This record gives sequence, C-alpha cells and structure tokens, in this order.
Amino acid sequence: MTAPARPSAFSARAAAQPHAIVVGSGFGGLAAAVRLGARGYRVTVLERLDEPGGRASVFRQDGFTFDAGPTIVTAPFLFEELWTLAGRRMADDVTLTALDPFYRIRFNDGSTIDCSGDETRMRAEIARLSPNDVNGYEAFLKLSREVYKTGFVELGDVPFDRWTAMLGVAPDLVRLGAHRSVYGTAAKYVRDERLRTLLSFHPLFIGGNPFSVTALYVLISWLERAHGVHFAMGGTGALVKGLVGLIEGQGNTVLCGREVTEILVEGRRATGVRLANGETLRADVVVSNADSAWTLRKMLPERLRGRWTDRKLDRARYSMSLFVWYFGTNRRYEDVPHHTILMGPRYRELLADIFRRKVLAEDFSLYLHRPTATDPSLAPPGCDAFYALSPVPNLEGEVDWDSAAEPYRQRIARHLEETLLPGLGDAVVTSRLMTPLDFRDRYLAYRGAAFGLEPILTQSAWFRPHNRFGSVERLYLVGAGTHPGAGLPGVLTSAKILDEVVPDAAALSH
Repeated sequence: MTAPARPSAFSARAAAQPHAIVVGSGFGGLAAAVRLGARGYRVTVLERLDEPGGRASVFRQDGFTFDAGPTIVTAPFLFEELWTLAGRRMADDVTLTALDPFYRIRFNDGSTIDCSGDETRMRAEIARLSPNDVNGYEAFLKLSREVYKTGFVELGDVPFDRWTAMLGVAPDLVRLGAHRSVYGTAAKYVRDERLRTLLSFHPLFIGGNPFSVTALYVLISWLERAHGVHFAMGGTGALVKGLVGLIEGQGNTVLCGREVTEILVEGRRATGVRLANGETLRADVVVSNADSAWTLRKMLPERLRGRWTDRKLDRARYSMSLFVWYFGTNRRYEDVPHHTILMGPRYRELLADIFRRKVLAEDFSLYLHRPTATDPSLAPPGCDAFYALSPVPNLEGEVDWDSAAEPYRQRIARHLEETLLPGLGDAVVTSRLMTPLDFRDRYLAYRGAAFGLEPILTQSAWFRPHNRFGSVERLYLVGAGTHPGAGLPGVLTSAKILDEVVPDAAALSH
C-alpha cells in the first residue's frame, strides 16, 4: 500500500520536514505514524509483509474473513484520539459495536457466566455461582478501579526511561500490592475457584501467567467495566485500514514488502535503516514497532544496546505463544456468543505446563471467537467464521509443531463438537492454522512469543526496554515488547508516549 504521488510543491515542502521512519505496521507503528505526522514529521512506515497490520493482519479465504490477531477493543478512546489528531472523526471511517455480554465463560463443569458492564446483572451472575462471594467480588472491583486510576490513567503513559521514575512510584506499587500475583489477589477476595479464575484470567490477553504476573494487571477488570468491550465492524482489519487512511491523509506513506534488516547509527544517533535489498533510507528519527527482542538482537550491534546484551535477552522471560485454528462453517451456531472462553479441567497446572515446563499438555483452555455473531458479512450467507485460540508454550519448549499441529487441532475440534458446536466435523468448509512457528517466522517474534516479554514485575515499566532507547539517540520503541506492554491499550499507549520523548519536528527542521 503506497500513498499517491504528491504534487511537486508538496514534495518540496515535505522534503524540508524532519523524516521519521517507522519499522513495522502493527497498531503501535501505525499509531506512532499518526502521532508523528500530527507533530509535523514526514513519515514513512516500512512493513515486511505484503499488507499492513502486523499481528493484526487479515486472512481471507473461501469467502470468509479472519482477523489474525486482536479482536477485543477495550479502550476505544485511544483510537479516537488518533482520528482527532488527524483532523477526522473515527465514526466516519470505522464503526465500533459495543458487545453485550463482553464474553461468556464456560467452566469445565459446564457452568457458565456471562460477563458484562452492567453492575446489577454482574452481581446477580456472581450470586448465582457463589452467593457468599458477592461482597468479595465487589471489593475486588473497588481495588481494580483504584489500580486502574493509578496504574493506567496516571502512570500508563509515563515514559519510565529513568530509574528515578520507578523510585517515585514505588510507594504506590507497594500500596497496590504489585508484588503479589493477579491470581493471589483474586484469591484474597473470593473463595469459589471458578470466580478466582474469572477475576484472574485477564493477563492471558497480554501474554502473562495469572500466577506470576504483577497484580497491577487487575486493572483490566475495571478497564472493561469503565469503557466496555467493542468490535470493529468489518473486523479488526477495518481499524488497520482506517489508520493507514489517516497516515496517507497526512501526506505520509505506508510501504509494504520492505524488510528492515539494520538500524543505521552514526556515533550514537540513529540515522536511518537498511533494507533486505540493500537499499538505505535516511531519517531524523527511527521508531521500531518490530518485536523488541528482535529489534535489539537483529537490528543493532550489541555494543549499542546498553544493558540489553545477548545474555540478558536470552535470560529474560518471554510470554507464551498461541495455537490458532481459523475455520468457517456452512451453518450458523446462533446460540454461541461473539466471545466464549472455555476453561479446561486444570488452571494452575496447565499454566505451569505452558509457562514453566513448556510442554504441550493433553488438555487445554480455549478462547472461541465468533465474529459473525455481530457482523455476518465476515462469512458467506448462512455461514459462520470462527477462530479457536489456545495458549501454548513458546519455542523454548521442544514441541515439534510440524507434526503436533494437526493432532492438536483435531483434539480441539472434538472438544468444540462435544461442548458448543454440534456437528462441527461435517460443517467445516474452510480451515487454516497458526502455530508458534508462524509467530517466529511471519512476525519475527523472538522464540515465537506472541506477546514479547512476559509482564512480570521485574520486566515492567523501567525494567522493560524503554520507549526512548537511551543508548542510541533518536531511536524509539513501540509495541508489545516495550512499556507499558501488550494488548491494544498498552500498544497504543506506547505510541502516545512518543509525544513526551520525541523532539518536536520544529526543533529538528533543517
């Protein structure tokens, strides 16, 4: 995708603007490009794949449309900010639909709970499962709200590229129990194991183990309550298309099929990039939306990485990976909601298999996405589009995915047929798979980790690769592998931080 040729007068004016190169067109890169364009930069986004979106790219086959990556929008105001910066209204380009319920959780015993933003309905749902836990649930939500106000509203877009920033917030971290895990925090408030699961599973949306990730991520519960869960009509790809339109409307460019192999540095200042074809492009500012570990290991020499040596990157803890089965059916399953989470027979033990032992277990938990519940246009008439997502170990484990993928898919298909999708075996008319090998090879995710560094306390905020990469001037990082972390709100906020750390274009004008 390339912007139309500009008139010569515009080209002359643009040539005088400082040039920013953005490596990668995931949501972090696209948001960064919009923000830099709004601040007067001439921006070029370089994407190695043949279409923009990165992990939010789109698969189309046999009349079905599948979003490859994120499907839940929980902070729509972060998208709306980008449209406002570009002088447009988001509603003119993208329709966001609020989902009710947000999702249904089906526990292994067959019991279910529908999660929504309605306070009265949620209290009734909790009471239906465990009447004695209603007060504890409400106390947990009160804590979640407090953590949200401090951890997201006040600190989410703080750069944290100086250790003194961590010292300044240390009292807040202690007060909010950041040293505890999300599961440990949930267990303080409710006794029913199903509700402990309900209140603690959210870190899996950002690549974290609920039993080890910092309790700061209890804020996700309130983020959902405060802003809802939304879906972009046409699929998440509609958001990608809309952002590309904003970038091009600013007179800037998104180039696909351009793989960056090196960030050029003169002295200790980033000056551009080198492409796989040998071409070099000069820039005043370089922003990498590529996987942070890949950026550091593959695009920069070790002498320029500061504390992020090969040894440190090798010893860091990385998120789990994902196994995703995309499939379409020749019938509709009207009683299946947009989002269903199917919990397996084990919770703590399964997560230990995934995160610590890194083995592929016989059992699994699943996130089932049925976007045609909201937008039937994503499948042919009378059909449904789905994906079934299973958290699995990253490639530090020894799973042979070339041989394991199809048997694993078959186990998932049997389970879905026995629980939610009767007759599935005869109904599937199109199918494709994504394994940790695809995250490594398609998205260049180090160790096939779907969400970058695991969001434990010692890999959060200052301890994460900084948005302003201190050892190389005018080099910046956005996306899941930098502060504040994975998930759409985190990735979009990483781009917002650039407003604080990238010099104004006027200061760099020739």
